[in-house]
Amino acid sequence: MRRPRTQMARLLFLPLMLPLVLLFAAHPVQAAVSSTLGINYGQLGKDLPSPSRAVQLIRSVRAARVKLYDANPAILSALVGTPLQASVMLPNQLIPDAAANQSFADHWVASNLLPFRSSVHIRFLLVGNEILSDYSVRNSTWPHLVTAMERLRRSLKTHSLRRVKVGTTLAMDALGTSFPPSAGAFRPDVAQSVMAPMLRFLRRSRSFYFVDVYPYLAWAANPDAIALDYALMEQGAKTYTDPASGLLYTNLLEQQLDAVYAAMTRLGFRDVPLVIAETGWPNGGDYDQIGANVYNAAIYNRNLARRLAAKPPIGTPARPFTVIPTFVFALFNEDQKPGPGTERHWGLFHPNGTAVYGVDLAGRTPDAAFAPLPAPTNNEPYRGKIWCVAAAGKEANVTDLGAAVAYACGQVPGACGAIKPGGKCYRADSAVWHASYAFNAYWQQFRRTGGTCFFNGLAAQTIQDPSVGSCKFPSLAS
Repeated sequence: MRRPRTQMARLLFLPLMLPLVLLFAAHPVQAAVSSTLGINYGQLGKDLPSPSRAVQLIRSVRAARVKLYDANPAILSALVGTPLQASVMLPNQLIPDAAANQSFADHWVASNLLPFRSSVHIRFLLVGNEILSDYSVRNSTWPHLVTAMERLRRSLKTHSLRRVKVGTTLAMDALGTSFPPSAGAFRPDVAQSVMAPMLRFLRRSRSFYFVDVYPYLAWAANPDAIALDYALMEQGAKTYTDPASGLLYTNLLEQQLDAVYAAMTRLGFRDVPLVIAETGWPNGGDYDQIGANVYNAAIYNRNLARRLAAKPPIGTPARPFTVIPTFVFALFNEDQKPGPGTERHWGLFHPNGTAVYGVDLAGRTPDAAFAPLPAPTNNEPYRGKIWCVAAAGKEANVTDLGAAVAYACGQVPGACGAIKPGGKCYRADSAVWHASYAFNAYWQQFRRTGGTCFFNGLAAQTIQDPSVGSCKFPSLAS
């Protein structure tokens, strides 16, 4: 499962110029990789379209490649006969097994990739997703990452899948220092133990550093210091000059990418190329999430597509003219993802297959050719009151609501006395009412420290005060 985007929010930036000829000499494979955007195909949604329909939608926005979070055989079968390049993933929990046993790695490759060797353009095998963001696997998985990558590469060779490049996806929080861009450096806890051997493997195998980079998260965390136009890659946005390198930046994405380049250079691996494994902008979210709207999402992804379609390639200030293969996040709004509301609103399409907004990932369609976008309404912080209540249509989920109420009340001892028999908010015939009170009590206490109003899809935010009579629901301003 992908980790919530909010857990990777970091301001990251970079430096050091590298002549294009040296980059391509060290990594000739990069020169042959298309810059046209790809797309991430997640499956954490209810009633998503079939894989064959999803592939039609991917091609309708002219994506060049698709990235999966597993090696789903139904999706790979739907890709048979298409020109789309595919990226597949070994799940995080299998990394220790792959590292410990070559036969396990061989079997995984034989079972998941070999059946599609001649029918699907499998380009990348990613070993886990953002594992350095998950401190719960610090001892069980981090030390085994590079060994798993090495074993899987050996398995690919054994099965004559030599064109498949092995990597792993890391969030921006793999960096400990990120601003200014030229100061980019990896976290001390992973720099020598994980990053140095991983980069050595990537350079030796002529693979890529895969990074998830979200200007939205950096901007939303500090909208007073970062201009929205700068984060959206709009023409005419205020620029930034790195005081150490003297490099001029016209958008936030460049700064974040160059911070990664600087971090790699600081460890002696300036020649490892990048792939943007995830980037995008949320098209919706909760009331207390600034700037998550259809307008901004469309503008960001359209600008991204045009930028990557430029010829010659633009690259970044520290790596001009460099091709950076990129995957937009995501194909669908996935309504079963946990976390804040933005987590469920990154898609180009709704689960019913209709477009959230028009976009051409090949970057050749002018904005005027698309339908008008709705004006953004939340580019400034919401200052009013917000409550967390049971979501509409959940009346039939009595068992689930009861379990969620028990959990919420267990986390806020004493707060749920009002919904016990004799309490001023007790209603014997309304599980939904009790759930709303319990959800709100939990959220108001923990929202400032990461608590979310979700409860497995049973809860939602509202700006309408749910209080009735003497039963008052507490609220905090956003």
